[in-house]
Amino acid sequence: MSEQPRSERFEFTDTASSPGTAHDHGASDPGALPDETLAEVNNQMRDIAEVPAVEVITTAAVHLMSAAAVKCGLAAEENAEELKDLDEARKLIIALAGLITAAAPEIGSQHAGPLRDGLKSLQLAFREASPFPDAPGAGPGEKFTGPVYG
Repeated sequence: MSEQPRSERFEFTDTASSPGTAHDHGASDPGALPDETLAEVNNQMRDIAEVPAVEVITTAAVHLMSAAAVKCGLAAEENAEELKDLDEARKLIIALAGLITAAAPEIGSQHAGPLRDGLKSLQLAFREASPFPDAPGAGPGEKFTGPVYG
C-alpha cells in the first residue's frame, strides 16, 4: 500500500436525491438529511482531518480513563458510590489498555508514558474497589500490560 495521500475526498450526500434534482425533505422522504446538516457534517470531517493522530488517540484515551474512573467510584461528586459499576469499569479499562498498548509505538513514549501511568492507577483503583480482587496478572487490561502491582 502506498504512503501517498489519497486524491479522492469523502463527503456525505443525500442518497435519496439524484444529482441535479432539488431536495424535497417533506413527508415523502422522512429519513433524508437537510442540506444544512450535510454541510455541517462535511465541515466537521474537514476539521477532524486537521487534527494530528496523536491528539485523536490521546483524547480517546482520556475519555476512556475518565469514564473508567467514574465507574470505579472515583467521581468527585457526593454520589460517587452510586455511579460505581465495576463491570462497566472492567470493560473500559480493557479497551483503554488495548488502545494504549497498540498505539504506544506510534505515539511515542512522551505521550504513551503518562497514559500508561493513568492506566496503572485505574487498574489499581479497580482492584481496591473490587470486593473480590483479581490476582495480579488477571485484572482488567493486564493481558495487554502485564501484571500490575501496587
